[in-house]
Amino acid sequence: MKTGILLTLGVICLAAAVVWGRSARQRLKLVRRVESENVDTAARTLARSSFNKEVHAAVFYGLVAFGAFVTGLSDDHRFAAAFGLIAVPGVISIAWARNSARESRMFAQRLEIERRAEEALAQDELAPKAWASRLAPDDLPDLSGFEVGRVYQPGSGLMAGDFFDVFRVSPTRVAAVIGDVAGHGIESSITAFQAKYLLRVFLRGFRDPAQALEELNAQMSVLDRGEEFISLCVIVFDTEAEALRYASAGHPAAFLWHEREVRPLPSTGPLLMLSPDARYFSREVSLEIGDLALLYTDGLAEARNGDDFFGEDRIAQAIRRDPGVAPDVLCKALLDAARDFAEGTINDDVAILAVRRS
Repeated sequence: MKTGILLTLGVICLAAAVVWGRSARQRLKLVRRVESENVDTAARTLARSSFNKEVHAAVFYGLVAFGAFVTGLSDDHRFAAAFGLIAVPGVISIAWARNSARESRMFAQRLEIERRAEEALAQDELAPKAWASRLAPDDLPDLSGFEVGRVYQPGSGLMAGDFFDVFRVSPTRVAAVIGDVAGHGIESSITAFQAKYLLRVFLRGFRDPAQALEELNAQMSVLDRGEEFISLCVIVFDTEAEALRYASAGHPAAFLWHEREVRPLPSTGPLLMLSPDARYFSREVSLEIGDLALLYTDGLAEARNGDDFFGEDRIAQAIRRDPGVAPDVLCKALLDAARDFAEGTINDDVAILAVRRS
């Protein structure tokens, strides 16, 4: 009975020794890697400590297995002294115990550092998303009498300078706005945010979008942001007058599907923030059911394939090809076409906005 129990114990402990031995071998590889790299002292200490403890466990279970086999297979009780070998790893454990509290503190400190690093990284990821949700929102207000489509793709920068907006100015007027602040980073995003919401105020105060642009330019120029400037296009749809009025501050030409043809809506004034005294003009076009306006930022037209650009002609051709397509489908199709043209890489921000009178 005693022999069977000891042999069973020996087999179990031998298996445990093998498992811990394999684990110690993997830990040794980690120790060598950590010691060969330029990492902090805490990481090296913890790696070496982990390796030592697993070697200790392998040796301990190996000695228990040895003692169990020797004692179980021998009738000489003197071999029971073999179990005395277990005292060796026991003494080592006592010696190592004095470092356990320090290692625990080091581990706790490392966990806290990693937690803070993860929080910082999460904030870095959330901040651009939070700004983008305000500059290019996924949810737009319900605008009866109009169909609206939009897409937005951030470029390689962390913070975006492109923005768009669609909102009802009055019961019979709806404004569509798209803009692009030169540069990338937090400063450009702040400028875009300011311009977007200031323009909302001015479009409600002035029926003429050119007047709203002049007031916006005067206010933004006071900020003195160095070489920062904004390109912007605004279209106001007036269902009562059955007309649309637009003004553009140095922005790429928007396109209007009207009377069975695509016509460009070119710039009517300089970039914003170049001069506080800049003058802007509006143009008016009759508005009919089914008319479609397409606005976009330069990241779409300037998608590159080598030295070739996607270009405005391809954008206009997409409208001609299927002028009755749903605005959201048109926007997504244009972005997909630009991606395919650029072989999947568009470095600049891209915002596309399409509005149809329904």
